[in-house]
Amino acid sequence: MELFHMGSFITCFLFACSNATTMFGEILSPNYPQAYPNDALESWEITVPPGYGIRLYFTHLDIEPSKNCEYDSVKVLTGDHLEGQLCGRKKNSISGSQILKEFYVPHNTLTVTFQSDFSNEERFTGFAAYYVAVDVNECTDFVEKACSHYCNNYIGGYFCSCPPAYMLHEDQKTCGVNCSGNVFTEPTGEITSPNYPSPYPENSHCDYRVVLEPGYRVVLTIKNKDFDIEPADSEGNCPDALTVSAGDERFGPFCGDTFKGPSEIKVRSNILDIDFRTDETTQGKGWKIRYFGDPIPCPLTVIQNSVLDPERQRNVFKDTVKVTCNTGYEIVTPQGSFRSFYSSCQSNGEWRDSHLRCEPVECGMPDDVDNADVHYITGPDQTQYQAEIRYACHKYYALKNNGSGGTYQCSANGQWVDENGETELPVCIPVCGVPHTPIQSAGRIFGGTKAEPGNFPWQVFFEYPRAGGALISDRWVLTAAHVLEGNQNPTIYAGLFSVGQPTLLATKPLVVEEVFIHPGWKESPQEFRTDFDNDIALVKLKEPVKMGPNISIICLPSTSPEYDPLEQELGYISGWGKTGKRRTVNLMKAQIPVVTMERCRSVKPDSSLDSSAYRFTNNMICAGNGESDSCAGDSGGAFALPDPRKKTRYYVAGVVSWGPKCGTYGLYTKVANYVGWITEVMNRQPDEEE
Repeated sequence: MELFHMGSFITCFLFACSNATTMFGEILSPNYPQAYPNDALESWEITVPPGYGIRLYFTHLDIEPSKNCEYDSVKVLTGDHLEGQLCGRKKNSISGSQILKEFYVPHNTLTVTFQSDFSNEERFTGFAAYYVAVDVNECTDFVEKACSHYCNNYIGGYFCSCPPAYMLHEDQKTCGVNCSGNVFTEPTGEITSPNYPSPYPENSHCDYRVVLEPGYRVVLTIKNKDFDIEPADSEGNCPDALTVSAGDERFGPFCGDTFKGPSEIKVRSNILDIDFRTDETTQGKGWKIRYFGDPIPCPLTVIQNSVLDPERQRNVFKDTVKVTCNTGYEIVTPQGSFRSFYSSCQSNGEWRDSHLRCEPVECGMPDDVDNADVHYITGPDQTQYQAEIRYACHKYYALKNNGSGGTYQCSANGQWVDENGETELPVCIPVCGVPHTPIQSAGRIFGGTKAEPGNFPWQVFFEYPRAGGALISDRWVLTAAHVLEGNQNPTIYAGLFSVGQPTLLATKPLVVEEVFIHPGWKESPQEFRTDFDNDIALVKLKEPVKMGPNISIICLPSTSPEYDPLEQELGYISGWGKTGKRRTVNLMKAQIPVVTMERCRSVKPDSSLDSSAYRFTNNMICAGNGESDSCAGDSGGAFALPDPRKKTRYYVAGVVSWGPKCGTYGLYTKVANYVGWITEVMNRQPDEEE
């Protein structure tokens, strides 16, 4: 039965009716205008858009009368609240108005329920009612205050606004001032509450931070005449509160018309935070705080058996002195020995290098250098003045800066120095990009051409999910971001040729310390991924990897234009990915050329998506020849090209990222575009031993 007109409808069942959200409509009792049936129970749920109320009015009412409408009735409810219950016969007024009974509710939902008992002998015809959505004035129609300051009503809703200098909080109802993020770095200064000495604003949260130079302790003073905050309530809680904190030190909360804290608040730190919170009622004039820095003193002596120049009654932060051992003494360290040094009073109240000791003059045993041996030139274990030694790097390593040739001499001041008089020890770093077995030209990985042990000593193996990577230092592995997505603790092996289960069980995996996925990588479900931009990541190893016959690193590119791969330039890829319908256990290799991005765009993907759905960017290299290609399981491996500055070694031009179809052309993350990011991550994560 159609009961709604004017674009609205109600679908009726035996016991209930429901309607869609609308602005107006009509409700008729069952069989209207004929007699309604016995034992009827029907409901209509009226819903208008949010921000509107409902006006419901009856133009016809002919229901069996009874005391308290016990027999037959129509009820109007908002939720569980009964707005009214009607029965009996009502006629239009003499004035001609068609409205017999009217209801208005400031809500957007209403329920109308009709119920009849077992008899309708007089054939009462029921009711006819109409409803319309009417605007609710939220600013006046509700008891609860809609806005803290100004309320603005419009048809279908309202919005709040604030006075000048105030801002609307995230709840879109409450106004307050923007008084956060204030930082004070001057040695001395004053801090006041907003509007001081006029009343501070309500509904606000202000934070202030004092940041002095390290070596100074912050000291605060507050005078009673400069303090007026809403007093505490009967339970001792501060509605408006001032709190001071520095690390684990906390003072307050304070409130009231006098300051009840200490005359001076002196903290142990050079950083102090002031927090001020206000509610919506009772504002005082606020507060004014004065602060200054108190320097931390150091002891009168730096080390025993020494004198200081200059001598002072008190040394504080940044004071510097020259420490000279008494005659017949020298300072001995693992790097050498010397008679004097400069020390400065540090921010923690201790002298820098106060651990040193003045002892008799001698260079001592030279320090060990990682991956190097010490050769005594002037005689076995000779460590006195003018004795000479030479550091020689192990195989597969070279001096980072070989200007001194690794030769050192015990100097007159008891230090081992190089030919330039410098005491800095040499550093032996892995030789990069040199295969330990010459690489022969290869067929495709997808299909299978076995590599030789030592062809790709930088190749690493990710066990699950199966993938690859490349050593770029003895502590860092370069791979693809999608390999590490959801895999923060991967199992990685280095120096492998076969990845069969017996080999893996007999090989100790590398211990991962942390992974770093490029911040521009967008995570998404792998099966739906169409965007592989910034597909690059780093893995930091807990311990350095020892270089050897099957393990070494690959060179990183420079940012200069000569490391921008040219079309048809040949490079190598390697991995343990698919070679058809199966995965290989032996390391495979392929030699492929760099091609234009149009080649990759032209390949029809294996997936149901068109190639236009995938994103191609300048951060990618397209490579392949239509036959040789990387495939599933090769992700993260290196695309190695000959180094333009030294053709006997290789650099990682790309990282295996994705491809529209195995065995055609593949996309490789262009590493030259990320050298800055790689360097930044590696430099801000110094090795523990350094």
